[in-house]
Amino acid sequence: MERFVGIRFKAAGKVYDFDCGAFVLEKNQHVIVETENGLGFGTVVVPPRPASEREGEGAKKPLKKVFRLAGDADYRQLGKNRETEQRARAFCQQCIDQLGLKMNLFAVESTFDGNKMTFFFTADGRVDFRQLVKMLVRELGVRIEMRQVGIRNQAKMCGGLGRCGRVLCCSTFMEKFGPVSIRMAKEQGLSLNPTKISGQCGRLMCCLTFESSTYQALKKNFPKIGKTVQTVEGRGKVTRHNVLANRIAVRLEGGGEVEGSPQELLKGK
Repeated sequence: MERFVGIRFKAAGKVYDFDCGAFVLEKNQHVIVETENGLGFGTVVVPPRPASEREGEGAKKPLKKVFRLAGDADYRQLGKNRETEQRARAFCQQCIDQLGLKMNLFAVESTFDGNKMTFFFTADGRVDFRQLVKMLVRELGVRIEMRQVGIRNQAKMCGGLGRCGRVLCCSTFMEKFGPVSIRMAKEQGLSLNPTKISGQCGRLMCCLTFESSTYQALKKNFPKIGKTVQTVEGRGKVTRHNVLANRIAVRLEGGGEVEGSPQELLKGK
C-alpha cells in the first residue's frame, strides 16, 4: 500500500507530502527528501498515512520520495550550511552598503547541497540588485536568488516576542497569513490605539483572527451600541457590551442604567 508523510523544512513552514516508500517513520524524525532544488533536509510532522487519505487539489499528483533517514554526515552538512549562510550574509551586507542600496537584508538560506542561496530582504519599493547579484556570484560561486518579502514574512522568519510575552504566533505554528481587519478589534471591544493592537511587524496582530468568529456568533443576538431599545425598565439606548458574560448595558431615557443579558433585559426577547 502506498503511503505518504508530511514533511516541514522550517519552523512554522508549510507541510509538504512525500512518498515515504518502505521507510518506517515517526514524528520529529529528520529525513533527506527529493525536491525541485535537489535533496532537502526536513522534519516529519505528519506520520505515514495511506495515500487514499490525501486531500486538496494536489491529491492526485505524484509525490517525490523520501530519499533516506538523516545521518551524521547530513547533520554536519547542515552545520556547514549555517556557517556559509552567516558568511554570505555578512558579505552581502558589505556589498549593499558599498552600492548604497536601500534594502534591509535579514536572512539567507542555502539549499541542502549548497548549490543555491536565497537572500531575503525588505524594501519600500523596487530595488535594482543586478550588480549585487554579480558580486555575490563572483564571491560565493553558487546560484543566487534575491527575494523581496513583506514585513509580516520578515517577522515570521526572524521570530521574536509579542506583547503577550509569548513567541510570535507566525513563527511558531501559523503556516500562512490570513486577512486581519480593524473591524475584528472593534468586535472584541479592544482599544483602537494602533500601538496596542499591532504586532512586532507593525501590522494588526494576527491573533485578532483567532476569536473573531466566536465573537461574531456570541454577538449575533446583541443590539448594536447606540440603538434605542425597549427594556423591562423602559426605553433606553445601548451603551456597551460584555460579550463573554452575555450582558449589555442600557442607559434609560428617564435616567439611570440597567445591565443584564439581552434575553432577560429586552422586552419581548
